[in-house]
Amino acid sequence: MRINRFLGVAVLAAALLVAPAPTPASAAVGRAELALRWAPIHYQDVDATGTHALGGRSDYITAVDFDGDLNGRNNWDNAGTGSMAAHAYYSVVETSTHWYITYLFFHPRDWVDHPFFETEHENDGEGVLLAIQRDGSDYGVLRGAVTVAHSDFYSYTPAGSTWTNGRETIDGTLQLQSSPHDVFTHPVTAQESKGHGLKAYPQYNIDGDGLVYYPSTVAETPSSGNDRDVRYKLVDIFAAGGLWAQRANASLFASLGTFAGDTTGGCGSGTWGCSTNSANAPWGWDDGNDLPGRGELASDPAKLVTEYFTIPGGVSRSYTYNPYSGAAAALKEAARTAPPTVD
Repeated sequence: MRINRFLGVAVLAAALLVAPAPTPASAAVGRAELALRWAPIHYQDVDATGTHALGGRSDYITAVDFDGDLNGRNNWDNAGTGSMAAHAYYSVVETSTHWYITYLFFHPRDWVDHPFFETEHENDGEGVLLAIQRDGSDYGVLRGAVTVAHSDFYSYTPAGSTWTNGRETIDGTLQLQSSPHDVFTHPVTAQESKGHGLKAYPQYNIDGDGLVYYPSTVAETPSSGNDRDVRYKLVDIFAAGGLWAQRANASLFASLGTFAGDTTGGCGSGTWGCSTNSANAPWGWDDGNDLPGRGELASDPAKLVTEYFTIPGGVSRSYTYNPYSGAAAALKEAARTAPPTVD
């Protein structure tokens, strides 16, 4: 009996040494989980008219490598044959007071269906910055958003936000909507057809055919141009081999923050024209009429939100996680010397 008792104690002690410790209920969520929780429900208007519309495919969001390569100069050409599985890109940067999550929605074409006064271009990248206050909860509190519509930024706050007008006047209310695919309410954004400017819903809305995209970990392809439940997959901009790692890839980027694009494949035919190298990644986004510099929506969002909003208690300007900051000098120099783009 004594031997068995000692053996039992030894077995129990060994089990305690190798058993994994339980995860605390309050363990912090990861950046991917944070991005998924706050990712927008996204309304995309679709226009199927004209040859450049490809029956509506030109308004579907997709991955940058939807055609199987990282060559930005053949995306217009391959828009009719590449995968239209829905993807969106995100980056998270952090301070002690806030999380800042940038989302990029990519289209292979920025197109028009008439010959007057507007140009087309290969590639299109527009999106939104969300500012999340760290309040001790797992996911924080959404306080404000700034969207990218061509070369202009628009600011929004959700109902109940403590943030008010700053140097710029707030452009509207950021609505929240429940998703059928998770337990959260998400901010709601929308993009117009053709040029794909992005604002808070319903400042852009579906006019006839359109798609409603829901954040997910899977990438679905719309069943048609009028599919109201399509899941999109989130992709980390900072992932190994991801967009940020590819920033010096001359096949994908013409310069820092600007996608490479040319006039092949019929871009500009029957229209006013086709411009080159005219779409931007988040570190190239700029509103030339506003104070923050080119790319700072993504690379220095704490600075940007203090310009756009009045924030009780202010925000920390010291980043605890910001992979963009290692290239801050290059970003600023590129912003100083880069020609204007027309996204």
